[in-house]
Amino acid sequence: MSTSDDRGRLQLLLKELHLPGVRECFVQKAQEAVKQGLSPEGYLRGLLEIEWAARRIKGVQRRLRESKLPLEKTFATLQMDRMDRKVRHQVDVLKDGDFLKRKENVLVFGKPGTGKTHLLAALGHELIQQGFRVVFATCSFLIQELLRAKTQLQLDKHIKKLSCFDALILDDIGYVQQSRDEMEVLFTLLAARYERGSVLLTSNLPFSKWESIFKDPMTTAAAIDRLVHHSVILELNLSSFRMEQASQRNKPSGDQKK
Repeated sequence: MSTSDDRGRLQLLLKELHLPGVRECFVQKAQEAVKQGLSPEGYLRGLLEIEWAARRIKGVQRRLRESKLPLEKTFATLQMDRMDRKVRHQVDVLKDGDFLKRKENVLVFGKPGTGKTHLLAALGHELIQQGFRVVFATCSFLIQELLRAKTQLQLDKHIKKLSCFDALILDDIGYVQQSRDEMEVLFTLLAARYERGSVLLTSNLPFSKWESIFKDPMTTAAAIDRLVHHSVILELNLSSFRMEQASQRNKPSGDQKK
């Protein structure tokens, strides 16, 4: 068989085996291997590393698309130096994603404008890079999705779909003043994920005020118990970043130069 026949056959085999990275560069890399005197193992390793890198990039892109994370809210755009040392240490520990393997939750509390959403979105981006599946939603949006699923008798199916994600980021739970129907689907979701999948949530309300969310003391206590049992709690005791920015913009130009 001629060299051209070998290449043609290899192209077909690599296509069938779904190895596009190798298929694109195996001829060029073979020529480089000859020039560099690489062993067959070295040549093969180089090809497989190219395929691995291409698949990793595609995997990150796919997980990012399905996550619905705000693209701009990453650690590169988050002012971590505003946060105290304890929170920075906690976040550094969380970045490797081991807490997801233990099905632990992350609960972030703070006043509006302190960076809670940005922090969890940035952590979500980091977890995607580590190979985990993440989904982001505001609490109000997700509750409406759950209510529609319940009306269509597909609530269990929808919750099962969410169980495919290692991390469910639930934003702004404190802003939602749920009706009883809304409270019930939210509690059903939290109960379903208990010790089965991690919930990462933000709240501007301390636990002592969560009865306004779940309406009933027993339900409130049960929800908090499930969330706290295996959890990391981050408290952002900061002034509002948005208020600080607005204050800086409203300063007279002479004051800004001082």
